[in-house]
Amino acid sequence: MLKVLIADDEHNIRHILDFSLHAEGFDVIAAHNGEDAFTMAVDEAPDLVILDVMMPGQGGIETCRMLKEDRRTADIPVVLLTARSSREDREEGIAAGADDYITKPFSPQKLVSTVQTILGSTSR
Repeated sequence: MLKVLIADDEHNIRHILDFSLHAEGFDVIAAHNGEDAFTMAVDEAPDLVILDVMMPGQGGIETCRMLKEDRRTADIPVVLLTARSSREDREEGIAAGADDYITKPFSPQKLVSTVQTILGSTSR
């Protein structure tokens, strides 16, 4: 079973993601912030990470950079999920190493489809 790590400080978003991904057969683990997400990614070796960009403390952009710079987690695909929708925000996310950038409000079905597409195209 493929494992997805989600990190979002909003309980409702974590719940929606957890429910939607579980329904499609994914094992889901969750973090409340970027620091915990990084630690969990190192410890749990998920197949994909979904990060909220705006979280208290360490946000998703910085967490994405850290994941991509660490040899233990560099190959894990990262999807950024955010309310920040400007072209500059998207470019910053992609420059940080994100494999995709999805803006809120989002379709849970589209997000699951994105996860399936990314994981189907990786060799992990």
